[in-house]
Amino acid sequence: MLSRRVFLNSMFGSAMALPALRSDGIERIFSATAALGREGTPEEQAADEAYWREIQQAFMVDRSWVNLNNGGVSPSPTVVHDALKRQLDFSNHGPAYTMWRVLEPQIEGVRQRLAREFGCDPEELAVTRNASEALEICQLGIHLEPGDEVLTTDQDYGRMLTTWDQRARREGIVITKISFPAPPPSMDDLVARFERAITPRTKVIHFCHITNLSGQIFPVKAICRMARARGIQTIVDGAHAFAHFPFQRDDLECDFYGTSLHKWLLAPIGTGFLYMRREKVKDVWPLMAATAEMDDDIRKFEEIGTHPAANHNAIAEALTFHQGIGPERKAARLRYLRNRWMQRLESLPGVVHHTSYDPAQACGLANMGIEGVEPGEMASFLWDKHRIFVVGIGHPDCTGIRVTPNVYTTVDEIDRFAEAMEEFVRR
Repeated sequence: MLSRRVFLNSMFGSAMALPALRSDGIERIFSATAALGREGTPEEQAADEAYWREIQQAFMVDRSWVNLNNGGVSPSPTVVHDALKRQLDFSNHGPAYTMWRVLEPQIEGVRQRLAREFGCDPEELAVTRNASEALEICQLGIHLEPGDEVLTTDQDYGRMLTTWDQRARREGIVITKISFPAPPPSMDDLVARFERAITPRTKVIHFCHITNLSGQIFPVKAICRMARARGIQTIVDGAHAFAHFPFQRDDLECDFYGTSLHKWLLAPIGTGFLYMRREKVKDVWPLMAATAEMDDDIRKFEEIGTHPAANHNAIAEALTFHQGIGPERKAARLRYLRNRWMQRLESLPGVVHHTSYDPAQACGLANMGIEGVEPGEMASFLWDKHRIFVVGIGHPDCTGIRVTPNVYTTVDEIDRFAEAMEEFVRR
Protein backbone atom coordinates (compact mmCIF):
# COMPACT_ATOMS: atom_id res chain seq x y z
CA MET A 1 0.00 0.00 0.00
CA LEU A 2 1.31 3.47 -0.86
CA SER A 3 2.28 5.64 2.08
CA ARG A 4 0.41 8.91 2.53
CA ARG A 5 3.47 10.94 1.54
CA VAL A 6 4.00 8.98 -1.67
CA PHE A 7 0.30 9.25 -2.52
CA LEU A 8 0.22 13.02 -2.00
CA ASN A 9 3.43 13.55 -3.93
CA SER A 10 2.18 11.49 -6.84
CA MET A 11 -1.04 13.50 -6.98
CA PHE A 12 0.20 17.00 -6.44
CA GLY A 13 3.92 17.12 -7.14
CA SER A 14 6.06 19.47 -5.10
CA ALA A 15 4.39 22.03 -2.86
CA MET A 16 5.97 24.85 -4.85
CA ALA A 17 4.25 23.67 -8.03
CA LEU A 18 0.75 23.35 -6.58
CA PRO A 19 -1.94 25.29 -8.43
CA ALA A 20 -4.71 26.94 -6.43
CA LEU A 21 -7.66 24.62 -5.91
CA ARG A 22 -10.46 25.89 -8.12
CA SER A 23 -12.78 23.87 -10.32
CA ASP A 24 -11.26 20.58 -9.19
CA GLY A 25 -10.81 21.67 -5.58
CA ILE A 26 -13.48 19.50 -4.00
CA GLU A 27 -12.27 16.36 -5.76
CA ARG A 28 -8.64 16.99 -4.80
CA ILE A 29 -9.49 17.64 -1.16
CA PHE A 30 -11.54 14.46 -0.95
CA SER A 31 -8.63 12.53 -2.46
CA ALA A 32 -6.07 14.07 -0.13
CA THR A 33 -8.33 13.52 2.88
CA ALA A 34 -8.94 9.91 1.93
CA ALA A 35 -5.19 9.32 1.84
CA LEU A 36 -4.63 11.12 5.12
CA GLY A 37 -7.46 9.29 6.86
CA ARG A 38 -5.72 5.94 6.64
CA GLU A 39 -3.31 6.73 9.43
CA GLY A 40 -3.34 8.69 12.66
CA THR A 41 -5.93 10.33 14.89
CA PRO A 42 -7.41 13.76 14.05
CA GLU A 43 -5.08 15.23 16.67
CA GLU A 44 -2.05 13.66 15.00
CA GLN A 45 -3.24 14.70 11.55
CA ALA A 46 -3.69 18.29 12.78
CA ALA A 47 0.09 18.73 12.57
CA ASP A 48 0.50 17.21 9.09
CA GLU A 49 1.55 20.30 7.14
CA ALA A 50 1.68 18.42 3.83
CA TYR A 51 -2.06 17.83 4.09
CA TRP A 52 -3.00 21.28 5.38
CA ARG A 53 -1.00 22.90 2.60
CA GLU A 54 -3.56 21.41 0.20
CA ILE A 55 -6.37 23.01 2.18
CA GLN A 56 -4.57 26.36 2.26
CA GLN A 57 -4.28 26.27 -1.54
CA ALA A 58 -8.09 26.20 -1.75
CA PHE A 59 -8.25 29.88 -0.76
CA MET A 60 -7.37 32.97 -2.74
CA VAL A 61 -6.30 35.31 0.06
CA ASP A 62 -3.78 38.13 0.41
CA ARG A 63 -0.79 36.70 2.27
CA SER A 64 0.89 40.10 2.64
CA TRP A 65 -1.03 40.46 5.92
CA VAL A 66 -2.25 37.97 8.52
CA ASN A 67 -5.99 37.73 9.12
CA LEU A 68 -6.64 36.44 12.63
CA ASN A 69 -10.20 37.78 12.80
CA ASN A 70 -11.98 34.94 11.00
CA GLY A 71 -14.51 34.80 13.82
CA GLY A 72 -16.31 37.83 12.45
CA VAL A 73 -16.45 36.62 8.88
CA SER A 74 -14.12 34.33 6.95
CA PRO A 75 -13.13 34.21 3.29
CA SER A 76 -14.70 31.36 1.35
CA PRO A 77 -12.69 28.72 -0.53
CA THR A 78 -12.37 29.52 -4.20
CA VAL A 79 -14.78 26.75 -5.19
CA VAL A 80 -17.48 28.32 -3.00
CA HIS A 81 -16.83 31.85 -4.24
CA ASP A 82 -16.82 30.65 -7.83
CA ALA A 83 -20.19 28.98 -7.29
CA LEU A 84 -21.56 32.23 -5.88
CA LYS A 85 -20.30 34.27 -8.85
CA ARG A 86 -21.52 31.68 -11.34
CA GLN A 87 -25.04 31.80 -9.96
CA LEU A 88 -25.02 35.59 -9.72
CA ASP A 89 -24.05 35.74 -13.40
CA PHE A 90 -26.82 33.33 -14.31
CA SER A 91 -29.34 35.33 -12.25
CA ASN A 92 -28.43 38.48 -14.12
CA HIS A 93 -29.42 36.97 -17.49
CA GLY A 94 -33.05 37.56 -16.59
CA PRO A 95 -33.65 37.41 -12.83
CA ALA A 96 -37.45 37.28 -12.98
CA TYR A 97 -37.01 33.85 -14.54
CA THR A 98 -33.43 32.69 -13.91
CA MET A 99 -33.34 33.69 -10.24
CA TRP A 100 -36.96 33.21 -9.18
CA ARG A 101 -37.90 30.22 -11.30
CA VAL A 102 -34.61 28.32 -11.67
CA LEU A 103 -32.30 29.13 -8.76
CA GLU A 104 -34.66 30.03 -5.92
CA PRO A 105 -36.32 26.58 -5.73
CA GLN A 106 -32.88 25.05 -5.16
CA ILE A 107 -33.06 26.32 -1.58
CA GLU A 108 -34.93 23.11 -0.80
CA GLY A 109 -31.86 21.03 -1.58
CA VAL A 110 -29.74 23.34 0.59
CA ARG A 111 -32.29 23.02 3.40
CA GLN A 112 -32.12 19.23 3.23
CA ARG A 113 -28.31 19.16 3.27
CA LEU A 114 -28.06 21.59 6.19
CA ALA A 115 -30.68 19.63 8.12
CA ARG A 116 -28.79 16.41 7.50
CA GLU A 117 -25.53 17.95 8.73
CA PHE A 118 -27.25 19.43 11.81
CA GLY A 119 -29.28 16.28 12.46
CA CYS A 120 -32.80 17.69 12.32
CA ASP A 121 -35.94 17.45 10.17
CA PRO A 122 -35.76 19.79 7.12
CA GLU A 123 -39.14 21.14 8.24
CA GLU A 124 -37.42 22.49 11.34
CA LEU A 125 -34.76 24.52 9.50
CA ALA A 126 -35.07 27.93 7.86
CA VAL A 127 -32.25 29.38 5.75
CA THR A 128 -31.49 32.92 6.96
CA ARG A 129 -28.97 35.65 6.21
CA ASN A 130 -27.05 35.35 9.49
CA ALA A 131 -27.30 34.35 13.14
CA SER A 132 -28.69 37.74 14.15
CA GLU A 133 -31.69 37.35 11.85
CA ALA A 134 -32.25 33.77 13.00
CA LEU A 135 -32.10 34.68 16.68
CA GLU A 136 -34.19 37.85 16.38
CA ILE A 137 -36.95 35.78 14.78
CA CYS A 138 -37.11 33.89 18.07
CA GLN A 139 -36.50 36.84 20.37
CA LEU A 140 -39.19 39.01 18.78
CA GLY A 141 -41.54 36.24 17.70
CA ILE A 142 -42.21 34.29 20.88
CA HIS A 143 -45.08 35.37 23.14
CA LEU A 144 -44.11 37.07 26.41
CA GLU A 145 -46.21 39.03 28.90
CA PRO A 146 -45.14 42.16 30.81
CA GLY A 147 -43.13 41.03 33.80
CA ASP A 148 -41.97 37.78 32.16
CA GLU A 149 -38.25 37.25 32.60
CA VAL A 150 -35.54 36.38 30.11
CA LEU A 151 -32.32 35.01 31.56
CA THR A 152 -29.10 35.54 29.58
CA THR A 153 -25.45 36.46 30.24
CA ASP A 154 -23.51 39.70 30.06
CA GLN A 155 -21.13 38.05 27.57
CA ASP A 156 -23.78 37.28 24.98
CA TYR A 157 -23.55 38.96 21.59
CA GLY A 158 -24.26 42.70 21.71
CA ARG A 159 -26.98 42.71 19.05
CA MET A 160 -28.90 39.98 20.84
CA LEU A 161 -28.68 41.83 24.16
CA THR A 162 -29.85 45.00 22.39
CA THR A 163 -32.83 43.10 20.99
CA TRP A 164 -33.90 41.91 24.44
CA ASP A 165 -33.35 45.38 25.92
CA GLN A 166 -35.56 46.92 23.23
CA ARG A 167 -38.32 44.41 23.94
CA ALA A 168 -38.00 45.23 27.65
CA ARG A 169 -38.42 48.95 26.92
CA ARG A 170 -41.32 48.34 24.59
CA GLU A 171 -43.26 45.60 26.40
CA GLY A 172 -42.12 45.61 30.01
CA ILE A 173 -40.44 42.20 30.10
CA VAL A 174 -37.49 41.73 32.48
CA ILE A 175 -33.96 40.91 31.33
CA THR A 176 -31.55 39.34 33.83
CA LYS A 177 -27.89 38.97 32.83
CA ILE A 178 -25.62 36.64 34.75
CA SER A 179 -21.85 37.05 34.77
CA PHE A 180 -19.09 34.43 34.76
CA PRO A 181 -15.28 34.45 34.71
CA ALA A 182 -13.43 33.58 31.51
CA PRO A 183 -12.58 30.80 31.65
CA PRO A 184 -15.01 29.56 34.32
CA PRO A 185 -13.87 27.07 36.98
CA SER A 186 -15.93 24.30 35.34
CA MET A 187 -18.82 23.56 32.98
CA ASP A 188 -20.94 22.62 36.02
CA ASP A 189 -20.33 26.11 37.39
CA LEU A 190 -22.01 27.59 34.30
CA VAL A 191 -25.09 25.40 34.77
CA ALA A 192 -25.27 26.33 38.44
CA ARG A 193 -25.14 30.05 37.68
CA PHE A 194 -28.20 29.76 35.45
CA GLU A 195 -30.01 27.53 37.91
CA ARG A 196 -29.47 29.97 40.80
CA ALA A 197 -30.77 32.88 38.70
CA ILE A 198 -34.09 31.25 37.71
CA THR A 199 -37.23 32.76 39.25
CA PRO A 200 -40.92 31.84 38.96
CA ARG A 201 -41.19 34.49 36.20
CA THR A 202 -38.38 33.06 34.03
CA LYS A 203 -39.81 32.09 30.65
CA VAL A 204 -36.72 32.05 28.38
CA ILE A 205 -33.02 31.24 28.80
CA HIS A 206 -30.88 32.66 25.97
CA PHE A 207 -27.17 31.88 25.87
CA CYS A 208 -24.24 31.24 23.52
CA HIS A 209 -23.13 27.80 22.44
CA ILE A 210 -19.66 29.37 22.24
CA THR A 211 -19.10 33.01 23.17
CA ASN A 212 -17.72 35.44 20.63
CA LEU A 213 -15.60 37.19 23.30
CA SER A 214 -13.46 34.42 24.77
CA GLY A 215 -14.47 31.24 22.92
CA GLN A 216 -16.03 29.61 25.99
CA ILE A 217 -18.16 26.60 25.02
CA PHE A 218 -21.27 26.13 27.17
CA PRO A 219 -22.79 22.84 28.42
CA VAL A 220 -25.83 23.31 26.19
CA LYS A 221 -27.60 20.01 26.84
CA ALA A 222 -27.33 20.32 30.62
CA ILE A 223 -28.71 23.86 30.61
CA CYS A 224 -31.52 23.00 28.19
CA ARG A 225 -32.57 19.91 30.15
CA MET A 226 -32.58 21.92 33.36
CA ALA A 227 -34.71 24.62 31.69
CA ARG A 228 -37.17 22.21 30.06
CA ALA A 229 -37.81 20.51 33.41
CA ARG A 230 -39.02 23.90 34.63
CA GLY A 231 -41.09 24.76 31.56
CA ILE A 232 -38.57 27.34 30.31
CA GLN A 233 -37.83 27.77 26.59
CA THR A 234 -34.19 27.86 25.42
CA ILE A 235 -32.66 29.95 22.63
CA VAL A 236 -29.05 29.07 21.78
CA ASP A 237 -26.78 31.46 19.87
CA GLY A 238 -24.63 29.18 17.72
CA ALA A 239 -23.11 31.91 15.55
CA HIS A 240 -19.57 30.62 16.19
CA ALA A 241 -20.33 26.94 16.72
CA PHE A 242 -21.69 25.30 13.57
CA ALA A 243 -18.84 23.77 11.49
CA HIS A 244 -16.33 24.99 14.11
CA PHE A 245 -16.40 21.76 16.12
CA PRO A 246 -18.52 18.61 15.67
CA PHE A 247 -22.02 18.31 17.19
CA GLN A 248 -25.60 17.74 16.12
CA ARG A 249 -29.08 18.77 17.27
CA ASP A 250 -29.49 15.86 19.66
CA ASP A 251 -26.32 16.92 21.48
CA LEU A 252 -28.10 20.18 22.40
CA GLU A 253 -31.82 19.57 23.14
CA CYS A 254 -32.62 23.26 22.72
CA ASP A 255 -35.88 24.74 21.41
CA PHE A 256 -34.30 27.31 19.07
CA TYR A 257 -30.83 27.57 17.51
CA GLY A 258 -29.42 30.28 15.23
CA THR A 259 -26.09 30.32 13.44
CA SER A 260 -24.10 32.12 10.76
CA LEU A 261 -22.54 30.12 7.94
CA HIS A 262 -20.05 32.76 6.73
CA LYS A 263 -17.80 32.13 9.73
CA TRP A 264 -16.69 28.54 10.28
CA LEU A 265 -18.59 26.81 7.45
CA LEU A 266 -16.88 29.26 5.03
CA ALA A 267 -20.11 29.87 3.10
CA PRO A 268 -20.83 33.16 1.26
CA ILE A 269 -21.28 36.30 3.32
CA GLY A 270 -24.90 36.73 4.34
CA THR A 271 -25.86 33.12 5.06
CA GLY A 272 -27.13 31.39 8.18
CA PHE A 273 -29.87 29.14 9.46
CA LEU A 274 -32.50 28.89 12.16
CA TYR A 275 -33.45 25.60 13.80
CA MET A 276 -36.80 25.53 15.56
CA ARG A 277 -38.32 22.54 17.33
CA ARG A 278 -41.19 21.39 15.12
CA GLU A 279 -43.98 21.99 17.64
CA LYS A 280 -42.78 25.56 18.22
CA VAL A 281 -43.13 26.77 14.61
CA LYS A 282 -46.84 27.60 14.69
CA ASP A 283 -46.54 29.80 17.81
CA VAL A 284 -43.64 32.03 16.66
CA TRP A 285 -44.35 35.12 14.56
CA PRO A 286 -41.99 35.79 11.61
CA LEU A 287 -40.06 39.07 11.40
CA MET A 288 -41.81 39.87 8.12
CA ALA A 289 -45.46 39.04 7.64
CA ALA A 290 -46.56 35.72 6.19
CA THR A 291 -50.01 34.39 5.36
CA ALA A 292 -52.05 32.44 7.90
CA GLU A 293 -51.70 29.38 5.69
CA MET A 294 -47.96 29.38 6.50
CA ASP A 295 -48.41 29.42 10.30
CA ASP A 296 -47.06 25.88 10.66
CA ASP A 297 -44.47 26.17 7.87
CA ILE A 298 -40.80 26.84 8.68
CA ARG A 299 -40.58 28.73 5.38
CA LYS A 300 -42.58 31.62 6.82
CA PHE A 301 -39.33 32.79 8.39
CA GLU A 302 -37.78 33.11 4.91
CA GLU A 303 -40.42 35.61 3.72
CA ILE A 304 -38.02 38.56 3.51
CA GLY A 305 -38.73 40.01 0.08
CA THR A 306 -36.43 39.96 -2.92
CA HIS A 307 -32.94 38.67 -2.17
CA PRO A 308 -30.22 36.85 -4.14
CA ALA A 309 -30.61 33.10 -4.50
CA ALA A 310 -26.91 32.66 -5.27
CA ASN A 311 -25.83 33.24 -1.68
CA HIS A 312 -27.87 30.47 -0.13
CA ASN A 313 -27.37 28.06 -3.04
CA ALA A 314 -23.58 28.25 -2.73
CA ILE A 315 -23.92 26.95 0.84
CA ALA A 316 -24.02 23.51 -0.78
CA GLU A 317 -20.43 23.90 -2.02
CA ALA A 318 -19.31 25.03 1.44
CA LEU A 319 -20.90 21.97 3.01
CA THR A 320 -19.09 19.70 0.57
CA PHE A 321 -15.77 21.42 1.32
CA HIS A 322 -16.37 21.09 5.07
CA GLN A 323 -17.28 17.43 4.76
CA GLY A 324 -14.23 16.83 2.60
CA ILE A 325 -11.97 17.89 5.46
CA GLY A 326 -14.10 16.23 8.15
CA PRO A 327 -15.49 17.99 11.26
CA GLU A 328 -13.26 16.15 13.75
CA ARG A 329 -10.09 16.79 11.73
CA LYS A 330 -11.02 20.44 11.23
CA ALA A 331 -11.65 21.03 14.95
CA ALA A 332 -8.38 19.31 15.83
CA ARG A 333 -6.48 21.59 13.43
CA LEU A 334 -8.09 24.71 14.87
CA ARG A 335 -7.17 23.63 18.41
CA TYR A 336 -3.65 22.81 17.24
CA LEU A 337 -3.18 26.34 15.87
CA ARG A 338 -4.67 27.85 19.03
CA ASN A 339 -2.45 25.81 21.33
CA ARG A 340 0.63 26.69 19.27
CA TRP A 341 0.41 30.39 20.11
CA MET A 342 -1.22 30.10 23.55
CA GLN A 343 1.46 27.77 24.89
CA ARG A 344 4.23 29.93 23.49
CA LEU A 345 2.89 33.11 25.12
CA GLU A 346 1.49 31.83 28.41
CA SER A 347 4.70 32.35 30.42
CA LEU A 348 5.29 35.94 29.31
CA PRO A 349 5.00 38.58 32.06
CA GLY A 350 1.44 39.81 32.54
CA VAL A 351 -0.13 37.52 29.94
CA VAL A 352 -3.57 36.20 30.87
CA HIS A 353 -5.39 33.60 28.79
CA HIS A 354 -9.15 34.00 28.99
CA THR A 355 -9.71 30.74 27.10
CA SER A 356 -9.43 27.20 28.44
CA TYR A 357 -7.13 24.54 26.98
CA ASP A 358 -9.84 21.95 27.70
CA PRO A 359 -11.16 20.76 24.31
CA ALA A 360 -14.65 20.46 25.82
CA GLN A 361 -14.60 24.16 26.68
CA ALA A 362 -12.89 25.77 23.68
CA CYS A 363 -11.80 25.27 20.09
CA GLY A 364 -10.19 27.70 17.62
CA LEU A 365 -11.42 31.02 19.03
CA ALA A 366 -9.33 32.32 21.93
CA ASN A 367 -8.71 35.50 23.92
CA MET A 368 -5.52 36.70 25.57
CA GLY A 369 -4.87 39.83 27.59
CA ILE A 370 -1.93 41.56 29.21
CA GLU A 371 -2.43 43.01 32.66
CA GLY A 372 -2.63 46.79 32.57
CA VAL A 373 -2.70 47.02 28.76
CA GLU A 374 -5.71 48.16 26.75
CA PRO A 375 -6.83 45.76 23.99
CA GLY A 376 -6.77 48.55 21.42
CA GLU A 377 -3.09 49.17 22.13
CA MET A 378 -2.23 45.55 21.36
CA ALA A 379 -4.42 45.44 18.26
CA SER A 380 -2.96 48.68 16.92
CA PHE A 381 0.62 47.50 17.48
CA LEU A 382 -0.05 44.23 15.68
CA TRP A 383 -1.56 45.98 12.67
CA ASP A 384 0.67 49.05 12.46
CA LYS A 385 3.96 47.23 13.02
CA HIS A 386 3.30 43.72 11.69
CA ARG A 387 0.14 43.82 9.55
CA ILE A 388 -1.57 41.26 11.76
CA PHE A 389 -5.32 41.79 12.16
CA VAL A 390 -7.06 40.90 15.43
CA VAL A 391 -10.01 42.40 17.30
CA GLY A 392 -9.87 44.00 20.75
CA ILE A 393 -12.32 42.84 23.43
CA GLY A 394 -13.17 45.32 26.17
CA HIS A 395 -15.39 43.20 28.41
CA PRO A 396 -14.18 43.38 32.05
CA ASP A 397 -14.22 39.58 32.45
CA CYS A 398 -12.09 38.94 29.35
CA THR A 399 -10.22 42.11 28.45
CA GLY A 400 -7.80 41.28 25.66
CA ILE A 401 -7.55 40.47 21.98
CA ARG A 402 -9.56 37.79 20.21
CA VAL A 403 -7.48 35.54 17.95
CA THR A 404 -9.31 33.42 15.38
CA PRO A 405 -7.29 31.58 12.73
CA ASN A 406 -9.02 29.29 10.23
CA VAL A 407 -8.06 26.27 8.13
CA TYR A 408 -6.27 28.43 5.57
CA THR A 409 -4.02 29.93 8.27
CA THR A 410 -0.41 28.69 8.13
CA VAL A 411 1.79 27.83 11.11
CA ASP A 412 4.18 30.52 9.88
CA GLU A 413 1.41 33.10 10.30
CA ILE A 414 0.70 31.80 13.81
CA ASP A 415 4.39 32.07 14.64
CA ARG A 416 4.56 35.62 13.24
CA PHE A 417 1.75 36.57 15.61
CA ALA A 418 3.49 34.96 18.59
CA GLU A 419 6.79 36.68 17.75
CA ALA A 420 5.02 40.03 17.45
CA MET A 421 3.40 39.58 20.87
CA GLU A 422 6.76 38.67 22.38
CA GLU A 423 8.15 41.90 20.95
CA PHE A 424 5.19 43.84 22.36
CA VAL A 425 5.76 42.44 25.84
CA ARG A 426 9.52 43.24 25.68
CA ARG A 427 8.66 46.85 24.86
